[in-house]
This record gives sequence, C-alpha cells and structure tokens, in this order.
Amino acid sequence: MSRTVGLIPVLALLLAACQTPAPAPKPQPADYDLVIRHGIVYDGSGAAPVSADIGVRGQRIAAVGDLSQAHATHEIDANGLAVAPGFINMLSWAGDALFQDGRSMSDIKQGVTLEVFGEGSSLGPLTAQMREEEMKLQGDLKHPVTWSGFGEGMEALVAKGIAPNIASFVGATTLRIHEVGYADRAPNVQELANMQELTRTAMREGALGVGSSLIYAPAFYAKTDELVAITKAAGEFGGGYISHMRSEGPRLLESVDELIRIASMAGVHGEIYHFKAAGRDNWAKQAQAIAMVEHARQHGLDISANMYTYTAGATGLDASMPPWVQEGGLDEWIKRLKDAKTRKRVIKEMNTPTDKWENLRLAAGRPQNVLLVAFKNPKLKPLTGKTLAEVAKMRGKTPAETAIDLVIEDGSRVGTVYFLMSEDNVKQAVALPWVAFGSDEGSEAPEGDFLKSQPHPRAYGNFARVLGKYVREEKVATLSDAIRRLTSLPAKNLKLRDRGELKAGDYADIVIFDAATIADHATFDEPQQYATGVRDVFVNGVQVLKDGEHTGAKPGVFVRGPGWTGWKTEAK
Repeated sequence: MSRTVGLIPVLALLLAACQTPAPAPKPQPADYDLVIRHGIVYDGSGAAPVSADIGVRGQRIAAVGDLSQAHATHEIDANGLAVAPGFINMLSWAGDALFQDGRSMSDIKQGVTLEVFGEGSSLGPLTAQMREEEMKLQGDLKHPVTWSGFGEGMEALVAKGIAPNIASFVGATTLRIHEVGYADRAPNVQELANMQELTRTAMREGALGVGSSLIYAPAFYAKTDELVAITKAAGEFGGGYISHMRSEGPRLLESVDELIRIASMAGVHGEIYHFKAAGRDNWAKQAQAIAMVEHARQHGLDISANMYTYTAGATGLDASMPPWVQEGGLDEWIKRLKDAKTRKRVIKEMNTPTDKWENLRLAAGRPQNVLLVAFKNPKLKPLTGKTLAEVAKMRGKTPAETAIDLVIEDGSRVGTVYFLMSEDNVKQAVALPWVAFGSDEGSEAPEGDFLKSQPHPRAYGNFARVLGKYVREEKVATLSDAIRRLTSLPAKNLKLRDRGELKAGDYADIVIFDAATIADHATFDEPQQYATGVRDVFVNGVQVLKDGEHTGAKPGVFVRGPGWTGWKTEAK
C-alpha cells in the first residue's frame, strides 16, 4: 500500500475539521402569543360546543379552529375542559373592594372578567361635598375620593391596578344628589337640565346608560318623568336604562310597567336589576311579571333582566324604614330617629303592611329571616351574623326598636340580608332566555379588612352556582345557553364592542373551567368560601388565574359604552 493512499482518510478528517459547521436551523416565528389547545369551546353565541383551539395575539383573539400546525410563545392544554368567553357580572358592587384589593379574588375564581357598576350610584359625577360624604360613609374598606367626573372615577380605579375589566352606568341617584341633594322634591327646570347635561357628559366619557335604585331615599323621590328625561339624554348616545325598580313586592307589576314605559318613552334598552318577586304574598306575581316582559319583547321593545341565584337579598336596614324619615341624608335620618315622637311614628309604619314603600323587614315574614352582616362601629361587630330576632331578644326590645337603635349606634344603614324569595321562582327565572346574571356584591378575599364584615354568599358563589347547581345538577338551563347569558347576551344589551364571544377580533377575555365539577361553596353561615372548578382565566390576553391560583396580573381596563368620544380616535 502506498503512503499517499494511507494519508487520504487523515486529510479528509483534517479538511472536515477545518470546515465551518452548518448553522443551526432558525427557530420558527410564533404564529400566536398564546394557543389554548383541545378545549371544548363554547363561543358565547349559544351554539353547541366544538372541539377547537384558540389563538391569541396581544389583547385579542386571532383565530378559533384547528391550530395544530401553529406555533405559539405560550401554549395551554384545555383537554376535556370548557373554554368560554369571560363572564360579565351585570350587577357588581366591586368598586370599593377593588380599590382595596385589585385582584378581584372571589369573582376571578368564578371566571368573571367584567364588573358592571351603577345600581343607582356611580363613581361620578361628584361635587366637593359629595366626595366628603362618600368618604364619611365608607365602612371597613377605605380609600380616598379625589376625582369629580364619572370618567375620572373609573380611570382612578384602573390606575390603582385591577385584574378584571370594569364598566358602569351613571347613577340616577348620583345625578339627583349632585343637583337636588337629599330633598323630597322634583328638580326644577334648571336642575333637570343640568342632570341631563351631566348624563351626556358621562356618556361621552364611556357610561353605559342610566342606572336607578328606586326603593331607596333619595332615589325614591324621583318621579317617572325625571327618569325619562335623563334616560333620553343617555339614549342620544346609545345608552340604556337599568333599574332596581320601585317595588319588587306589593307593586311589582306596576313597577315592571313603569320600567317598560321609561324604556319605551326614551327609546332605549331597558333592564330589570335582580329580577324577583319579594315576599311570600308576592311570589305568585312573578309569572305575571314574566308575561309582561315577554309581551313587551314580542311587541318590539328591548327589555331584559338579570338576577342572582339565591332566595335572599342583601341591602340595609334603610329598606325596613319609610323613605320620608331618611330625607336629608344619613345625619338627618339618625337625628329624626332620636326624636321620641318621630321614633313612635316610624315604629308604627315599620310594623304596618303597605304598598306605598318597600318594607323588606315585613316582606321577610319574621325577624328570624333578617340577618345582620355589616357594621361600622367596632362595638357592634360581635353582632355580625346574628338575626334581628336574636339581637332584639338580647336587648329586650322589639325588632323595630332594635333596628332603629342599631342604625343610630352604628351611624350607618347596617348591612342586612333578607330572606324573601322562593326557590321555585329562582329556578323559573334562571330558565328565562332574556335573563343575565349579577352578584349584587363585591369581589372579595377571605383575608384582611374583608373579614371585618360578612358578605352575602353570592359574593363568592353566584356564577359558579349558575353552572353547577342550576345547569349541571338541576338542569334548569343548558350549559351553552347559560354561557350565552353570562357573556354575549349582556355584551349585546350593553352595546359593548368586541366583547362577549370567542371569535377573531374580540378581546381575549377567556375562562377555562371543568363543567363536571364547577361548584359554589359559600353559605349564609360561612359565606367567605371560594368557588371551585375554574382553572384558568385571561383578561385582555393576560393570564390572571393559572391552575386556580391568581397570578398577580392586573390587566383590567375601563370598558367604555357606546357614546364614548374616543371611539373615532381608536378607529383611526
């Protein structure tokens, strides 16, 4: 063998060693920031679910379908789980809670991605005196009130950092106090014109319409024509009218008629807050109320409702006392209650059935059905969770006397739960295709200042209860339709842009949950218990709940109504 031939393998190896290695293949660019794979997709329309993937870019959904060949920066396997649009809480009191804790724990853990405020009161418009009163009336949850305008208030909450999105009606009570104060009289021509202009300003800033709460002073003093006037102003911008009606008991049917007339005369969408028939004597009226709404809908009027899924409501002891004694605000109310002659008259009216005002103590049937849950005075905190009957017995006084004393001693309306409704009626309402859902509560966490008072269990369980108890267990509604009424129905009624469905172009507000296990656990005895079954939640494309635990992210924004002046700018 020649020496040259023997060198060939060695030279080949040396030559190979000197060559530049081939470059590594370039990583394939991601098609999406996020892909949720293999989920059972309920798109919010009410259609049957499909097995599909969801691709997200930035804040929005980019695609829904077979994305098996797509690449993503982040992927989530939702195999066997329901994937739905984020839920909309149509009646939220989460404002104070979010100023305290922006995580929105009790609602985020149920899949709620949008909190809607405005039952009578809103974060603005406020005068300097109203700002002082707002801070004075704060209970365990305190925060500075530094703004005046409606939009300023909403933006201040977003600036605090919040996990869910927020939206709001402008409060009819807020408008009335701004111009008329707490007086029992009609606004004069100029005051009403000012209220209308304040409404227009709020609509331009992003309000959804006008919200009222007519059983409470001073809202109780507003007549129908006043409500029509301010609602017409909202209607100029596409806003609607939503109301805690004048009565949910003795004059339920008359109140439904008033709401329909207001919406019709103003030419707007009308919605009933927490649809129900309160008080045993009124339970049979619910079927008639339903018939009235459906008749209006059949004749082209846009009327709907929302509800919470419990047989008890929650408000204050003010709902057990006549509105006339509350004229002038909290201080005047307490001053009158201290007067012996006035006190005697109030006690008589508290114990006398009437259809002139809403007496929830009598509607509850007996003082054992009135639960005291929130006090400001530390000396009264030990009474939290006791019934009015128990406290009256402890003090050796009648329930009416005890209620009056508690308001005086606490310097507040005293948070109260009233057992008022029938379970059969709750089921009947849950089945209605035009009924959405709202907690009528804050969004809390079982820690810190939240433990100083006791919420209604709906704060921790309302939405999980819809899907667990009433859909899976009671089969009152289908899962597809319940999700529609938690998502696209309220979004449509509120005229929200690009919210409420899982489709390309919509914001990526998404909830992933186990339809087989989702359940509420909060009770009236132990209300501060989280619901279970929701695994992941995204708000505007950002994950805020991962494997049932909060990520700490706070991507929530102010979701604006149809009249917002920024829509034209955004469109450009």
